[in-house]
Amino acid sequence: MDFAKELKSQIDIARVIGEYVRLRRASPQRYQGLCPFHQEKTPSFSVFLNSQYFKCFGCGKSGDVLTFVQEIEGISFYEALRLLADRNGIPMPKRAEYSDPESKLRAALYQMHEIALDVFQKNLRSAVGTAAREYLSGRGVTPGQVEEFGIGVADPSGGALARRFEQEGFTPEQIEASGLARKREDGGFYDVFRGRLMFPIHNESGKIVGFAGRTLKDEEPKYLNSPATRIYQKSQVLYNLNRARNAIRSADCSILVEGYMDVIGVHSAGVRNVVASCGTALTNGQVRALRRHSDRIVVNFDPDAAGAHAAERSIQMLLDEGMHIRVLGLEDDLDPDEYVKKFGAEAYRRKAEGATNYFYWLADRARKRFDMRSAEGRMQVFKFLLPAIQRISDKLERLAVANDVAAHLGVEAGPVLEEFRKIAGERKPVEMRAPKTSVPASERILLQSLLFDAETCAAILPDLRRSPAVQRLVTRRIFEAVFAAAEADGGVEFARVEARLDENSKALLHEIAFADEMSSEGSRLDQAAACVRAIQEQDFESRRSELRAQVKAAERAGNFEAARRWMQQLSELERAARP
Repeated sequence: MDFAKELKSQIDIARVIGEYVRLRRASPQRYQGLCPFHQEKTPSFSVFLNSQYFKCFGCGKSGDVLTFVQEIEGISFYEALRLLADRNGIPMPKRAEYSDPESKLRAALYQMHEIALDVFQKNLRSAVGTAAREYLSGRGVTPGQVEEFGIGVADPSGGALARRFEQEGFTPEQIEASGLARKREDGGFYDVFRGRLMFPIHNESGKIVGFAGRTLKDEEPKYLNSPATRIYQKSQVLYNLNRARNAIRSADCSILVEGYMDVIGVHSAGVRNVVASCGTALTNGQVRALRRHSDRIVVNFDPDAAGAHAAERSIQMLLDEGMHIRVLGLEDDLDPDEYVKKFGAEAYRRKAEGATNYFYWLADRARKRFDMRSAEGRMQVFKFLLPAIQRISDKLERLAVANDVAAHLGVEAGPVLEEFRKIAGERKPVEMRAPKTSVPASERILLQSLLFDAETCAAILPDLRRSPAVQRLVTRRIFEAVFAAAEADGGVEFARVEARLDENSKALLHEIAFADEMSSEGSRLDQAAACVRAIQEQDFESRRSELRAQVKAAERAGNFEAARRWMQQLSELERAARP
């Protein structure tokens, strides 16, 4: 058996996709959730258990579990195969066809980052790490936190890591592609990170893809991040999401903080649903990664001016992606890490649960910019808030927020709503739904049976292949693909049938496969057999009507010899149909 097919037969697509997307059961054979590949408020993404397939009726993305992992992780087919095999404890054959140059390079990059982690951690425990240990101790970071988050320090000499890579046998191309070393003019390499406190950055699957280096001296930049590589795009990665995603789902809320130390302090105190952007302003890709797990978020940035500006920018981004936002402000101008150390995790958790809606926070920010003593100043505040309100896609929610903000600011509701209607306008959200199938029920149910029930397929397929009725069906090309897949592979698998179809037939296959489930009355085999009988009876009636029409047409034309031949074919058809 082909290993990819064997692997897919041993894993549950809903469980795998459920690690990336919040799914709810929509029917016995279907799960539903928000699509991870495009922005939407109404779920149009479905996972079908009978076909072990996913389909988004909004953006059109579809495929099997390997396709999903490739898309969501941004990796090759071979890497997706290995990731799923490793994650499920299934031994993978050591064969050349399960690798390619790109996969080999990525594997080398992952290995180099693991080596870098080991080097940085050993440095921290050595004389090289004295200053770093003192800094961590001063920040209240415990040895347990250092171990859990893989904190280390880069050698200040600037060449130790590059030499280690060369000793391990990595090629110059691999070393340069890692983003951890750069080539000198003489062809040698030097380390990108020197003498910095090192924080490993993981992708959502838990693999190290980059590092953030914090200076231990008075130099700029304060933080230096790994450059973009084959395995790391910082606009797509959130720090600590690999650890936080289960807690985010459980709490149905994420907490977004600014810095790595804030994450470590809050997470270690027991508030596990905390993440941070990786040294960059928040991006759409990072928000979508969060929204897959929950559309509710608490923003808790540092209390200084830079933190407030960053929070303001982030709110606009979060609203664009349909997130429900609250903003947490901490007293005494404390950072999240400092607050947790001073007051404890429970106090922080209560603060997060009681965080105010974002528009109150924005309104309070606006109060400081405009003269609230005049009606004109209050209206200026409201106009300042309008862009954020406009980004709310739901009409009723927009109007409710507009009213609330007006009341909070002490502005008369009438002029406010009039201004709101003029500037904001009204938007109608588009709801994407699965298409209703146009295929006759007998063909749809029969194809579902062949595709999703091996026993029924084995019983029905041999006689069906010999039936001329198939050539007259709406779904003739799909049945031909089913026959071809069975002949080539010894069985029928949805993905292999789909691969044999043109785009029009593929769309028709999706209509059938993703239509409502079969009737619960009777077994699949009984239903399939009834469908075959119905198709054959319909084909018989259709052919008999055609022959009768040919006889009458020949008689009207006076061509009695042709009429006799058509009559003979009609008699043979009726004789063959008798039991």
